[in-house]
Amino acid sequence: MPHPAALFLADGSRFDGVGLASTGIALGEAVFFTGMTGYEEALTDPSYAGQILTFTYPMIGNYGISGSAAQYGRACVAGAIVKRISNHPSHYLAKESLPAWLDAQRVPTMIEADTRAITIALREHGTIWAALAVGAEEILGAERRLAEFVRSATTEDLVPSVAARAARVEGLRGGTRVTLLDCGVKRAILRDFSALGAEVTVVPFDASREEILANAPAMVLVSPGPGDPTDLAQTIETLRSLLGAVPLYGICLGHQLLALAYGARTYKLPYGHRGGNHPVKDLRCDEVIVTAHNHGYAVDASSLPDELEATMTNLNDGTNEGFAHRTLPIEAVQFHPEASPGPRDAQRLFATWLDRARSFA
Repeated sequence: MPHPAALFLADGSRFDGVGLASTGIALGEAVFFTGMTGYEEALTDPSYAGQILTFTYPMIGNYGISGSAAQYGRACVAGAIVKRISNHPSHYLAKESLPAWLDAQRVPTMIEADTRAITIALREHGTIWAALAVGAEEILGAERRLAEFVRSATTEDLVPSVAARAARVEGLRGGTRVTLLDCGVKRAILRDFSALGAEVTVVPFDASREEILANAPAMVLVSPGPGDPTDLAQTIETLRSLLGAVPLYGICLGHQLLALAYGARTYKLPYGHRGGNHPVKDLRCDEVIVTAHNHGYAVDASSLPDELEATMTNLNDGTNEGFAHRTLPIEAVQFHPEASPGPRDAQRLFATWLDRARSFA
């Protein structure tokens, strides 16, 4: 017999559906994802840590779970909500169905939900704390658990929950040395840099300046990750100490952290950008690219100092999508050039960054 399930928002709203076999309560931010595909990548994206993810596309899971598309060693989302889920996937790479994988990962999941109504509520209210309860007993205690959670909820523990705890080396041994500051890196980023001939030393987000520069990298890359960038005060100070000392590049959260290191400001978006279909204009070449996004915060373009030039803008809402230093090899983008999931319009950026770092050295 199916379990009952319900999503409770902190504003008092409730949405009902049916749960999968795994019961439990997920507490976190309720957000929505606009991609038609890419659910395996999204569910395993460290940037979704602590979030309850609603899929806006009505059918999810029709090509199953392959394992090869995963961006982390486990599911990173707190919970998942879909309209219809496929129990019988059809794809030659599929190893198991999406519902079987979600149950094995112990991810509270609600199906047969009115995802359109949930998305409208999140667009009107904005990102909000929520509880997703699967199971009759769990539903009875969900509102109390949510009230207790909201009183002390922060995003401060999210990056430590998904970042590396010790240094490791990935990619081509003897290749161009890249140090990656890991705030929740995706496997696709490591894959792409390895394919470009880089030897990537992954270090924790709280690594010291000396640890970051220990192997004399040609460039330092600041990875994506979850939560509010202002939570990482120590990381921001470390990056500030590196300005001008080594080529610096940032992706998503890394974009925000580098902006903060330069004294710019960040702010929380009403409901964030999450999906593989966001148009971005490259202001330097007057070109539009379609990009993958996963973030709830943005850089205030008006706060960028004179030495930084805004290079990209989001055509949906005008938010800043990138900046570059006018003279130094320092650049960052808000979107994900590695896609996963999403289009590969911007994948060439990684090769460009590596070439600039090599020429600077």
